[in-house]
Amino acid sequence: MSEAQDQNENSGQEPENQQEAAETQPTADALGQAEAILNEAGAGVDDSAAQQEEASAGEAELRNDLLRLQAEYVNYRKRVERDRAVARENAVQSVLNTLLPVLDDIDAARAHGDLTDGPFASIANKLDTILAQHGLERINEAGVEFDPNIHEALLRQAVADIPADHVGQVLRTGYRKGAVILRAAQVLVATGE
Repeated sequence: MSEAQDQNENSGQEPENQQEAAETQPTADALGQAEAILNEAGAGVDDSAAQQEEASAGEAELRNDLLRLQAEYVNYRKRVERDRAVARENAVQSVLNTLLPVLDDIDAARAHGDLTDGPFASIANKLDTILAQHGLERINEAGVEFDPNIHEALLRQAVADIPADHVGQVLRTGYRKGAVILRAAQVLVATGE
């Protein structure tokens, strides 16, 4: 081989090596692109962290909203149950109030001896039992201290063996259901002798 061919071959190899060298060496464009990719990846990590924080904040807000709604529902349910109980109690009191004249008639029949025995006495006793199960209490005790909350004074007079300002006689029975006075007892109040 001649020297020129060697040079041509070497020169031919040299450009290939230079080209390879040029391909392996980063250019300014390649460096810029790499930096851009890294910046985007870094921004993506920052964006990802920011997105995660936003998601966590959103989840916390949704959880708080859910807890608030749950508390409102529980309060609503309690209020409805309380309103139902009040409505039920008012209905029972209304029925009891309408039965008071019937109870007065039954008491008058007992006082006259008409309900000592027989089917009507049995019915009256059953009615008294049912009303007692619904919480109806009679206010008909004589000899207790006069209480204007449960007694209505119609007369004042001296009564033997009863101290002053005590119920001497119950003229009309009063009724209560729990703490609610359906009707005050009409009484004679004893005075001191």
